[in-house]
Amino acid sequence: MTLAQNAMLLVIGWQAYNLVRDGGLSVAEGSGTLAIIGLLQFLPLFVLTPFSGLAADRFDRRLLGLFTILLQLGCAAVLALYTSNGAVTLPLLFGVAVVLGIARGFAGPALSALSPNLVPKKLLPTAIALSSISWQVGALVGPAIGAVPYAISPSLPYFIAAGLFAVSGAALLTIGNVPQPAMRKDQRPVGAIVDGLKYVVQNKMVLSAITLDLFAVFLAGANALIPVFARDILMVGEFGLGLLASAMPAGALVTAIFFSFRPLRTQVGPKMLGAVAVFGIATIIFGLSTSLILSLAMLFIIGGADMFSVYVRQSLIQLHTPDDKRGRVSSVSMMTISASNEGGDAFSGGLAFLLGPVAAIVAGGAGALVTVLVWSRIFPVLRTTKSFDQPDDLLEEQETTKPQET
Repeated sequence: MTLAQNAMLLVIGWQAYNLVRDGGLSVAEGSGTLAIIGLLQFLPLFVLTPFSGLAADRFDRRLLGLFTILLQLGCAAVLALYTSNGAVTLPLLFGVAVVLGIARGFAGPALSALSPNLVPKKLLPTAIALSSISWQVGALVGPAIGAVPYAISPSLPYFIAAGLFAVSGAALLTIGNVPQPAMRKDQRPVGAIVDGLKYVVQNKMVLSAITLDLFAVFLAGANALIPVFARDILMVGEFGLGLLASAMPAGALVTAIFFSFRPLRTQVGPKMLGAVAVFGIATIIFGLSTSLILSLAMLFIIGGADMFSVYVRQSLIQLHTPDDKRGRVSSVSMMTISASNEGGDAFSGGLAFLLGPVAAIVAGGAGALVTVLVWSRIFPVLRTTKSFDQPDDLLEEQETTKPQET
């Protein structure tokens, strides 16, 4: 599924940017178009995610995931048809972006909450790393599936994506019945949603990990502007576009493989802060680079640092969340991921429209560094959490006693 998603998202952005630039509009206006696509994916996901989390806790997570796959398959088929006929327009791409946002809003909580039901708890951090490997392989190879076939025929990536979605749906159907967690029958839907949100707010380590990643990636999102850098700054065309889009997933993949063999066991919080700081520094260097090799290296480091943060956050959520709340808590996590990724795409594109792409990326990287400094002060638990299996009551005690000790 991730192969198809990443291929489609890259081609949608590339088509939209080229439609604007080939129409005689400026780089700034092209960046603004990419911002709109990011926003249109983010808004439905943001609005629907609390309800999709509740759905993941109340309905069959396999069937919910299958529905989202079929919805994305339909989007791929529509774009394949219109592209092959030379009839793709910006409104069509905008509309598909909205539908993809809806599909991903329901897919994330359902599939994320399904994973802990399939493996023993003690193996969950390793399973998360392995799951991240498969996701990052999709993110690494997906851009190539989009960029290379696009150079042969613009509609070909969408036909390939439709086939991959079909395979993904068939694979999901091979999973047997999974026990559905029991929920309070006297609790209304709104109360259940609020209950999940309250759990996130009350668990300081989960809250700090989620929000740290949210603000850092939101401010320093370089992914949305890759078409701009490929065409108008590095001037490397579609081949370079594929390389640039694959560099971050490659870094993330290497990090995920490392954690699958050597799970993180010590200094969890401080190391997460360090990873986000590296993320910000590499983003600044990428923004200033005029060399394809240096840009690829920085994007590789950005992907690895982001994967480090994702690994810590996901491990904390899955290990410290009761099964009957896991769908709703995962939905909060997915909502922040969307806010940081798609919302960050919109922010970066808008900032590039105002300041230019280079200044936007550099400012975003600096913002990520400031976020690390601020979060290390307002969430002392980030500096004191040593391991994933640290009891929740000890985390809360550290959160309340740390300021007194200093």
